Amino acid sequence: MDVTKDEARLGWLALVLTPRMGPTRCGRAVQRLGAAERVFTASLTELESVGMPADAAQFCFDGRARTAAVEEAQRTVEAGAVFLTPEDEAYPGRLLEIYDPPPVLWVRGNSGILNLPGIAVVGTRQPTPYGAGMAEMLSRDLARRGMTIMSGMARGVDTCAHKGALDAGGMTVAVWGTGIDVIYPKENKKLAEQIVGQGGALLSEFPLGTFPAPQNFPIRNRTLSGMSIGVLVVEGAEYSGTRITARCALEQGRDVYAVPGNATNKNAWGPNTLIKQGAKLTATWEDVWEDLPSQVRVELEDRIGANESSGGGNASLFTDQDAEQAPKMGEHERMVMQELRQDEALQLDDLIERLEPKLVSGEIFTALFELELAGRVKQMPGKNYVRCF
Repeated sequence: MDVTKDEARLGWLALVLTPRMGPTRCGRAVQRLGAAERVFTASLTELESVGMPADAAQFCFDGRARTAAVEEAQRTVEAGAVFLTPEDEAYPGRLLEIYDPPPVLWVRGNSGILNLPGIAVVGTRQPTPYGAGMAEMLSRDLARRGMTIMSGMARGVDTCAHKGALDAGGMTVAVWGTGIDVIYPKENKKLAEQIVGQGGALLSEFPLGTFPAPQNFPIRNRTLSGMSIGVLVVEGAEYSGTRITARCALEQGRDVYAVPGNATNKNAWGPNTLIKQGAKLTATWEDVWEDLPSQVRVELEDRIGANESSGGGNASLFTDQDAEQAPKMGEHERMVMQELRQDEALQLDDLIERLEPKLVSGEIFTALFELELAGRVKQMPGKNYVRCF
């Protein structure tokens, strides 16, 4: 065991747990001290000279910071997680490019995917059926082509993005605004376990036990955008966390993609405004793919080729499941599909009324059941139906 390396990692952790030491102050302190572990041996005067507030310097000098770090490291292990510092190989390299990278990241799951090319998918917590469908479809299609889907696991668009990636057998990373042991929202507990179980990761820059305080989520958003190659905005109102994430992406030099929405819907304000300001209008996965840097496309294509030649992984991750490859639809299913849209839900009674001259209700129920099983149709609350693609 490399004792020096362990001390350095504990040094970063101690600084994060020290009162009034945010990312910028932590980074500056390590830079001026020369090494993170110096926080344990420096004099009180030295600690104050590197810009630490007096109470923070005292917290480190009298040993409380080291004690807190050791205890947090132990709790992290007990939670089935790890913590990463900027000196660790698994720490996301793209995060080191931003102004104030998190000094410590807590990770549960596969930390080996954090440096793979990924796109952040963000949007409102209350999407329209169109928004939910687009988030899931785009995430699924991009995940099939090897991209890691990153989001915040919030209700709405975030949840749809993670589910789309999982449905494709792809990789997804959930970046939390709480401690890695505090699932928020609680109804996404099963989703969190699915992410870890399918080789994804849960990530947070907040210590264990951190509750979902409102101020933590804008902080989380800059980490989400910083880890990604680009940010895809599906739906978001004028004043929302989605807008913050998009602004962070622009400040960090990340590409911004946006799905156009109905101008009469308040949730379309965010993406439509971004498109007017120069964001890439995105309707299909190709709109993202063709805009990726050439070296990223080469990396993804190499991984696809390696996976196919080795016969490993989920085959659906790297194949086009278009209409030719999908199971053929029966005549009744085709007639039902013709009445449904991606951008607007259709109530069951209205669907029956439209098809009444051609199909009886029992045939419509059977067709809907088959289409749902095939993943072509999704049932929304109130027996409303939308096309998935």
